[in-house]
Amino acid sequence: MSFYGIAGSGYDRFDRKEGIVCIFRWGFPGINRRIFLRFLMRDVQSIRIEIKEGLFPRRVLYMEIRGQGAIPLTRTDENLTPREIEQKAAELAYFLRVPIENAHSIEQK
Repeated sequence: MSFYGIAGSGYDRFDRKEGIVCIFRWGFPGINRRIFLRFLMRDVQSIRIEIKEGLFPRRVLYMEIRGQGAIPLTRTDENLTPREIEQKAAELAYFLRVPIENAHSIEQK
């Protein structure tokens, strides 16, 4: 079974049968424009949500990968509500069978 997510100019592919996660993005124009990451599903440690409210709100969904750090899954211009990003995180964490890291809000004043 596979789980696909389209994030603007790229895609996320989660293939449970093969046990592989593929992340593809188009980067900035130039020679090395393509970004392609591929790793084992068992290396996914958790899903993390970052929510910053205030004048310039930011809501980002990350995937924590063992030995790789955090990989953002949402676009910076994707204006999701806190509920929408929590729903996406819950669906992905359930599919990958990993926990959601402490989702926290940071208030900017």
